[in-house]
Amino acid sequence: MAGSASVEFRIDRRSGIATYLQIVQQTKQALRLGVLEPGDRLPTAREVVEATAINPNTVLKAYRELEREGLVEARRGLGTFVRRTLGGGAAAAADTPLRSALADWVGQARDAGWDRDDMSALFSTLLDSAFEGETNA
Repeated sequence: MAGSASVEFRIDRRSGIATYLQIVQQTKQALRLGVLEPGDRLPTAREVVEATAINPNTVLKAYRELEREGLVEARRGLGTFVRRTLGGGAAAAADTPLRSALADWVGQARDAGWDRDDMSALFSTLLDSAFEGETNA
């Protein structure tokens, strides 16, 4: 059902990743997971600024990048809307046993004292290893 999106951007100022790229990456993740669907409206620049205290031009830069990639479209006076999703099967896999197993693993890692950066580093390393030699289209 198309409508207003339920995506909330989380900005990590210590990540070393440009703020606008964090917005682009988080939007793409929401598209892959089915959180955002065609017809959904992204939060307005003003809403993002109020929630994250970042410069409105940063939000607009991110939205322009998403528009350039054909993922969203700006409609004057109405907002920015999702045009298409990403990930062939990832959105359908949102409630699968695989997701549940990964959620269990994350819980176990937290219980063992791991933080987000520890988990992310291990997961990135394993992904790199699993897809070694492949090019990302």
